[in-house]
Amino acid sequence: MEVLRLINSEDATVPTVVGSVLPEVARLVDLAVESLRAGGRVHYFGAGTSGRLAVLDAAELPPTFGIWGRVVAHNAGGPGALSQAISGVEDDVELGRRDALDVRPGDVAVGIAASGRTPYVVGALRAAAAVGARTALISCNPHTPYGDEVEVHIGLATGPEVISGSTRMKAGTATKLVLNSFSTTLMIRMGRTYSNLMVSVNALNSKLRARLVRILTEATGMDARTCENALSEAGGNTRVALVSLLGEVPAARATMVLEETDGGVREALQRLRSA
Repeated sequence: MEVLRLINSEDATVPTVVGSVLPEVARLVDLAVESLRAGGRVHYFGAGTSGRLAVLDAAELPPTFGIWGRVVAHNAGGPGALSQAISGVEDDVELGRRDALDVRPGDVAVGIAASGRTPYVVGALRAAAAVGARTALISCNPHTPYGDEVEVHIGLATGPEVISGSTRMKAGTATKLVLNSFSTTLMIRMGRTYSNLMVSVNALNSKLRARLVRILTEATGMDARTCENALSEAGGNTRVALVSLLGEVPAARATMVLEETDGGVREALQRLRSA
């Protein structure tokens, strides 16, 4: 119990640390919104714990927000490094540069490195900047000199770990909180939610379909049968069904307006109301 209480007391300091960097997270959200709306992508680059957290965050966005291939993660060592450590990949600057070959001008490259100086991450960010991408760094070293090379440095002062140097602990927790906050706010700004509801999930099975009908009834105040019919007419697309119901238009019209607004529900409804 003494060990557990010590770990818990250290963990309790993390949310305050994250709260202190919210202005920087907001700047990164703005950069990412600008990029995605212009057709760009957000790239995460990390090694070890940082890389695994990046992969986790990117992987959870498509099923939650219905956005595919727009936020991608590059983990040093590739898929094999997810389940076990691969020696040397985090120190490979050239590997970082090669992994960044996928970055295009106007994209956003986000390096994630607890130390703030992981060679793989530095190599990737420098390569991304060289092609005209916007760059950011999430680190647990507010004073890393590499923070001056990027447009946004989210420097988390998490302090020493309970097990010295084990950045899977407070540093990892702080990084996970920042990524959660960043990507969720980004998806909200991109119109992938309605109020606090996940309306970008599609009906892929009967269990999920029932859940989506409940979401539609909550969002619209309409009865379950009406919402289920709208979901059927929308081909299982929750956003199309929602815009169809609230905008009082056929599913085909709702689909067209959502395409015009890059999938934003509120923007689509505003366009219908002003038409």
